[in-house]
Amino acid sequence: MSENKEQHELTAEEQQQLLEKYDTESNTRDVGGIIGKVIFFGLIAFSLFQIYTGIFGQYTAYVQRTVHLGFALSLIFLLFPARRKTKKSSIPWYDFILVLLSIIVCGYWPVFYDTLVQQIGGIDLAQVIIGGLAILLVLEAARRAVGLPITIIAILFLVYALFGPSMPGMLAHRGLSLDQLIDSMFFTTEGILGTPLQVSSTYIFLFLLFGAFLVQTGVGQYFNDLAISIAGKQTGGPAKVAIFSSALNGTISGSSVANTVTTGSYTIPMMKKLGYHRNFAGAVEAAASTGGQIMPPIMGAAAFLMIEFAGESYWNIAKAATIPAILYFAGIWIMTHLEAKRIGLLGLPDEDIPSKKSVLKKIHLLLPILAIVYFLFVGVSVERAALYGILATVIVSLFRKDTRITPGKFIVALQSGAKTALGVAAATACAGIIVGVVTKTGLGLKMGNGLVSIAGNLANSPETQLLLTLFFTMIASIILGMGSPTTANYIITSTIALPAILALNDQLEVAIPVLAAHMFVFYFGIVADITPPVALAAFAATGISGGEPIRTGFNASKLAIAAFIIPYMFVLNPTLLMIEGTFLDIAWALITALVGMLAIGACMIGFWYKKLNWLERIITLATGLLLLYPEGHTDIIGLIIFIVLLVYQLIKREDKQDSLPKTSGEG
Repeated sequence: MSENKEQHELTAEEQQQLLEKYDTESNTRDVGGIIGKVIFFGLIAFSLFQIYTGIFGQYTAYVQRTVHLGFALSLIFLLFPARRKTKKSSIPWYDFILVLLSIIVCGYWPVFYDTLVQQIGGIDLAQVIIGGLAILLVLEAARRAVGLPITIIAILFLVYALFGPSMPGMLAHRGLSLDQLIDSMFFTTEGILGTPLQVSSTYIFLFLLFGAFLVQTGVGQYFNDLAISIAGKQTGGPAKVAIFSSALNGTISGSSVANTVTTGSYTIPMMKKLGYHRNFAGAVEAAASTGGQIMPPIMGAAAFLMIEFAGESYWNIAKAATIPAILYFAGIWIMTHLEAKRIGLLGLPDEDIPSKKSVLKKIHLLLPILAIVYFLFVGVSVERAALYGILATVIVSLFRKDTRITPGKFIVALQSGAKTALGVAAATACAGIIVGVVTKTGLGLKMGNGLVSIAGNLANSPETQLLLTLFFTMIASIILGMGSPTTANYIITSTIALPAILALNDQLEVAIPVLAAHMFVFYFGIVADITPPVALAAFAATGISGGEPIRTGFNASKLAIAAFIIPYMFVLNPTLLMIEGTFLDIAWALITALVGMLAIGACMIGFWYKKLNWLERIITLATGLLLLYPEGHTDIIGLIIFIVLLVYQLIKREDKQDSLPKTSGEG
């Protein structure tokens, strides 16, 4: 059968081609000569600037952010072509002009800082030109390095700001003049130079650099070896390896697509070779890699944005994300196990399992990640924790020759860390435009109240209105998250979709915690990567699996069912986020939720100890939902039904085995 044919892992060149197709941030030029050296040293200088300010203290907000933005814009126009299918070995003349304009525009703040901070009244003509160019440069850089979705949204918001009086109904506002809009966007900290770029120029860059140093130790391959040694021999081993490895790689990757391609080039061929259907194999990797973005401690860098946006400490955010992440990956693990049992797949042969001794020899590679968690736990600032993590990575790498970060690897880490940060800088600057317009026009509150009102008109009770509002917010978050990287994704959803949930606190007698609301929109923005029709992580997986994109996307959505259910549960009862409740309450909620995921997994696959008919699948789904909702009476009812179902399944399995011929062949 074609599904069982020998599959080969993707070469580095094939991986890069696949990344360029589905991941805008990977579609870069490869320029040699003097310009290539300029780009190389520019990337190194960018990293050194961020390390310097991380160690010795940041400059004032405007200077720190404009220098960061200047590096990013200049390097983007040198590295990212205007069109995907253009020659990538040379740079056209107009991009050099854009680089020069980027330097002039972003250098304006450091050069004229004293004048600008003392300036009273509006901006003059020169500043209108400078600010207008800044907006255009940011939009074009975001289009090249991040993609069209965020750029289109930002342009629509700018149009909305200018033509407010012409807008219909509740969307109407006083409107801003062109001068006022430009002033707000570039000469205050409420637009391009706002909170998103501030986080990019401090926390996020250093953590991306930490990830780049970790990669130079060979930690990616170690994650694969560790995953195989733990899960390889289990039923359906390669799928579980993919889940485990992708969860680990997700802690240092800020991209669902990049995680899918790098880890999937190794795991998807293994899954297909074992016997998983290509559409299922690709879905497992896409769902697991997307889950890496919700995996503490880094959460695709969104955790650091959430510090500012939700007003919570890093530790509270990481703690709140823990149980939902466990349930997410447990759900995928359960379904891959049941699918393997359904079609009779075993684990990997002994010769494909690395020896425990060889794996234990490199266990030190996990120490930097543990160090980061420790530093953040004891209250070290986020920047310092990232710097200590980089230092720990360099020191730990010296333990073995094959993990050692040599001077050459050190330079490569500085270069690749800065290159990874370019897309994030462009995304956060562009997202600042969206946030700025929302702040100036009050659009977020209007949209939030509008969604709540629509839900109220359709509902006949406050409880139904609450659920409908959450549903509308979910749909909005998935649409807004399509095609956007993690950081931009969270900024957009928290700016546009989040106000609807917060408006519920004012209009209904509920008290939804702010962090729960942020986590809700964050989750649904992330699952856009595996939700058809624009499921970029799933589509990237098909480039390795040879599967059908839409079917792979639907399979991935089915495997990630926890991400579609758990957010409702933790909004309705924040125990799952460890926001409230005693230790026993939280432990009970986790245990019953895991049992609930087993029931839901059986429903999704249609198999438990035996095949489930349609009625049994409905009952298992209802049982799972009862167990997932952290309330005492629903848990008790769910557990009773679960035990009855389990006993029934075991009896039926025994009956089936008794009816088989004693000399049965392969099972």
